Amino acid sequence: MGQNNRTVIRTKNLTKLYGEKAAVNNLNLEIRKGEIFGLLGPNGAGKTTTIMMLLGLTEPTSGQAFINDVDCTRNAIDIKRIVGYLPDNPGFYTDMTGRQNLRYTAAMNGMQGEETEKKISDLLERVGMTEAADKKTGTYSKGMRQRLGIADVLIKDPQIIIMDEPTLGLDPEGMRELLELMRQLSSEDGRTLMISSHQLYQVQQICDRVGIFVEGQLVACGKIEDLGNQVQQENHYSMELQVEPCDDRLLGAIAGQDGVQSIEKEGNMFIVQSTKDMRKALSAFLGKGNYTILHLHQRGGDLDEIYRLYFEKAGQNDEDNQKKRRRRENWRIAHRK
Repeated sequence: MGQNNRTVIRTKNLTKLYGEKAAVNNLNLEIRKGEIFGLLGPNGAGKTTTIMMLLGLTEPTSGQAFINDVDCTRNAIDIKRIVGYLPDNPGFYTDMTGRQNLRYTAAMNGMQGEETEKKISDLLERVGMTEAADKKTGTYSKGMRQRLGIADVLIKDPQIIIMDEPTLGLDPEGMRELLELMRQLSSEDGRTLMISSHQLYQVQQICDRVGIFVEGQLVACGKIEDLGNQVQQENHYSMELQVEPCDDRLLGAIAGQDGVQSIEKEGNMFIVQSTKDMRKALSAFLGKGNYTILHLHQRGGDLDEIYRLYFEKAGQNDEDNQKKRRRRENWRIAHRK
């Protein structure tokens, strides 16, 4: 996608405290012109608080944030002129049509007349809302409101757009349409998009880079491919395996292979965690034993797997991770030589 090396969003030791809790902790982030950047993390990780500070809607406890070299805290009005913001649930006047809502936004930005009417019509066409333009927004689906929200953001033609959970609650078709529109905003218009989300698969399809947020801290940042390679270089390998026939004796033999840390079951698949790439060794081992390999796949480039590993690395102790650790420990005890 059409990014260059010029930094348009930059934070320096950005911190927001609520009492003793750090919602955002010492955030240092740079986003380049024209890229789609995904800010990823669970609810409560600090994503929305970061966005509010970038928009000048809440003041940081310490540190700074800049957009196009404009201080977000000291010059909040200037930030509103250059940044478009799409919240997770765009608010429109439900008794007004989509076109009337856009006309109202244009008027609030000092725009009116024939040229503005043409711009509104063009934007409605671009987001695929021409047919519904003169229907009241109270009748719109979630996907329609999101697309109208993008048209609303584009009224003032911002070069930087920040979206908070834009795909939340959309059906598959609405998701596909919105992601395609977001791609166009970057590749065709050259706009910079910052997307906050916890829906990893959708973000993976369109983002140039991602930042993984855990409890207010940015624990990893980069291209998905680079993060995947980094995970493997740190000796975190995860392989899907399905083999026939399969019994405890075979699983015990696999667990005894040099480099294998644990095996856990997911449906009819076994996930082999190891400190190195085990594909060649296990293929040879299973071949000698006349086993049939039904499925063998090395994970790593998948954002869900990358996120899980960084999440665990950051020391998270949510219930799901505790269960996984207990299963792994039980497996080690049961198959210890």
